[in-house]
Amino acid sequence: MQHVAIMKKEWGLIDKVLSGEKVLETRWYKNRYAPWNKVKKGDIVYFKNSGESVSIKVIIVKVEQYEIQNEKQRDNIIKKVWKDDLGKDGNKNILENYSKGKKYCIIVWFNKVEKIKPFNINKKGFGNMASWICVNDINKIKI
Repeated sequence: MQHVAIMKKEWGLIDKVLSGEKVLETRWYKNRYAPWNKVKKGDIVYFKNSGESVSIKVIIVKVEQYEIQNEKQRDNIIKKVWKDDLGKDGNKNILENYSKGKKYCIIVWFNKVEKIKPFNINKKGFGNMASWICVNDINKIKI
C-alpha cells in the first residue's frame, strides 16, 4: 500500500525528514483513523506540507500501534519517540499538547528517504481534513 502523510507546515518537519533528523512519524487520534491497521513494513509513504506538493518518499521499516489507556502510557510513548519524531531541537511540548485526550497512537519508522519530483494530489473522497491518505496506487490520486 502507498500513503500520503500531510504535515503541519509550521512545525518544519519536512526538512527534518530530509536531513535524517526525523526518522519516524507519529499520528495521534481520538478514533481509529487511517493509517490504523492500514500501514505495514515495506509500504511507501509520501510526505507533503499542507498546501504544498508531495516532495518526499520513504519506506516503512517498522510500525507500532497503541490504544492509550492512561496519561502515564501516553507520556511513556512521547518520552520514547519525541526526539526521533520532532528532531533533536524539537519542542516536546508540541507533542504533549497535540496528543492530549487522544486514545490511539501510531508510530511509523522509516528509511530510504528520497527527495522526489514534486506532484500534487486530489484528496476528493478522503475528506478535506484528511491528514493521512491510504491508496493502492499513488498514480490514482496524482494530478
